[in-house]
Amino acid sequence: MTQQTILVVEDDTAIRRGLVDALRYAGYGVLEAADGRRGAAMAVESSIDLVLLDVMLPGRDGYSILDDLRAARPTLPVIMVTARGSEDDRVRGLVSGADDYVIKPFSARELLARVEAVLRRSPERPSDVQSLRLGNMIVRLDRCEVVQAGACCATLSQREAGILRYLAANAGRIITRDELLHRVWGIDPRGVETRTVDMHVARLRDKLAVNEHDTEMIATVRGKGYMLSSEVEIEPR
Repeated sequence: MTQQTILVVEDDTAIRRGLVDALRYAGYGVLEAADGRRGAAMAVESSIDLVLLDVMLPGRDGYSILDDLRAARPTLPVIMVTARGSEDDRVRGLVSGADDYVIKPFSARELLARVEAVLRRSPERPSDVQSLRLGNMIVRLDRCEVVQAGACCATLSQREAGILRYLAANAGRIITRDELLHRVWGIDPRGVETRTVDMHVARLRDKLAVNEHDTEMIATVRGKGYMLSSEVEIEPR
């Protein structure tokens, strides 16, 4: 099995060393950066499978780095690591496209479990659903691509592909926003008031807007949630 590589962007030397040691002991390859500017460059340019990204960094903060990453590498998994654990901070990270949010202090065991969970959901991992077809449009979930007339016309983020994958795996059933938060984001929705799901679905719909039947791939069930359109053909792996 190919070794997976994780980039650790953390300015605190002791914390960074602890993260690097724990990840290497668990069998991961590790790259590290001690400031935001260096971390941002490495995240875009290096061959990595996941980023552990501190929020408060010299040079650049983690949120601005995450914004750039989502534009340059939309499918790259990112876990935010921070001492700022308020609900607003967590929601901001998730809305910006983070895959998980780990609050300091944390144990090595918890961190490794979260890393494994996020990598397990990443688009490079096997999936029960390989692609979706609606008229002349094909969504390749394994590649996170929207294809028209044989050419890629849009790229999906990991989260967007995860939403479609989960809806397809539960075709014919209404999926609530709380269920999507729990199953796709991996967070407990209880007590969290956020429009994260709606915002992601809106962006996803923009990327899926053009098809010969002018049919939305994701149907809204008012007051309940979302479901995959019955006209979508699902191709299993």
